[in-house]
Amino acid sequence: MNDERENILGRIREALRLPAPVPGAHERQSAHPVSEREAAVHIPEWLPSVGVTFEERIALFQKNAAELKAQFVLLDGAEQLASQLREIAAAEGWKKVATHANELAECAANSLGLPVVRTDSGYDVHELESCDAGISTCEALVAQTGSVLVTSKSSGGRALSILPPHHVVIARREQLIADLPAAFALIKAKYGPENYPSLISFITGPSRTGDIERILVLGAHGPKKLTILCV
Repeated sequence: MNDERENILGRIREALRLPAPVPGAHERQSAHPVSEREAAVHIPEWLPSVGVTFEERIALFQKNAAELKAQFVLLDGAEQLASQLREIAAAEGWKKVATHANELAECAANSLGLPVVRTDSGYDVHELESCDAGISTCEALVAQTGSVLVTSKSSGGRALSILPPHHVVIARREQLIADLPAAFALIKAKYGPENYPSLISFITGPSRTGDIERILVLGAHGPKKLTILCV
């Protein structure tokens, strides 16, 4: 047993002596070595280009969200937001919703005239599970991937975006950012290394799985629907 343990540790020590490959270099391995500079230039080609204007980025986010089977709606102000939310609630027959202490989210939830569960303080998990929708805000919308960046500090805790079958995200236009590096920079600048939230998550479309015969099933491990309302 000790000999086998030493063999394993020896292989680990040997592997640690080798420098880690430059990200992306394995994609271009050939008879000609890839320099670090060449690899760095090549990396952005893997990801969709992100425009510099709001219109370009919102169009990219909308395209990505649609491909991910999320609904995205760009609205003009709080009145349109409340109207859009009432339409969704009526169409799906909502009886109860959940939200958190945020002016935008609370106003939207209260406009429905339905019972509201708030997740900022103590709440009953079973009551949260019985809600038809969870209405939360977010940290950012990522144009490059169509993802919603949420944290436990800004989005009503850890469960609001997971337990109800329909997750409704309310975002402001200025929260639209270009890409994932910008998202990580935003979190670092806002919270700093000593105050990171207990949950940082990128929500990229509704919950899904294709494990069984490669058939896509929505809502397997979380919300079946994701709606993003941007004002």
